[in-house]
Amino acid sequence: MTRVLIVDDDIDHAESLADVIEMRGHETQLAHSGEEALRHFRTADFDFVLLDVKLPGINGVETFLEMKKIRPAAQVMMMTGYSVEQLVAQAIEGGALGVLHKPFAAMQVLELLTKVRPRGRVLVADGDAEFVGSVVPILKLAGYDVDTAATGAEALEKMIAEDVDCLVLDLRLPVLSGAELYARLIQAGRTVPTLLVTGGHEDVDEDPRLRSQTCGMLFKPFDPNALLSAIGSAVSLAQAG
Repeated sequence: MTRVLIVDDDIDHAESLADVIEMRGHETQLAHSGEEALRHFRTADFDFVLLDVKLPGINGVETFLEMKKIRPAAQVMMMTGYSVEQLVAQAIEGGALGVLHKPFAAMQVLELLTKVRPRGRVLVADGDAEFVGSVVPILKLAGYDVDTAATGAEALEKMIAEDVDCLVLDLRLPVLSGAELYARLIQAGRTVPTLLVTGGHEDVDEDPRLRSQTCGMLFKPFDPNALLSAIGSAVSLAQAG
């Protein structure tokens, strides 16, 4: 199910769009101004946003640019019934997916929703609950679909059962260590781009081959931007393959 935020001061148009989208099994939330849209956007995760360019108060483009600050990976399609090329160009330059010119067929929106997907699926395998609690919100805000595993055994089970684009792997996992888990994944043919995290260099010295076979390593504590950069590279590698 896809969560869609519809932002339009034309209430009839917004409600008719919502009806069509909900009939296909998706969930919708309506907002009739930029300010209202941003309130919803700050408190809930939306997979897709339909955003009218002309709104009372702050316009659609200003609303969009604020959304990108809150969640850089936001997937937003602009809507307009007016000739506002300059505003639309500004939105496209800022990363909007495109623009729908009113009136448009509801099927156009439904086709777009079939293409909406998270940036990638990340499994964070780490027994440190505090660490997991700090990185998961960062990854979700960046647009990733995130799952977690507290032990090596749990991580192995999820890696075999689910499609994962990137594994964030703590070398000191309980039950099954990071090195043992990675060896099991190789045996099962379920390796994915893997980012190692560790609290000390001695972990790497225990099995230097592990570092050579994975795509990067971060030493705790690390800058969240370094994590996002490393995961972005790993997911791109997975999806290119």
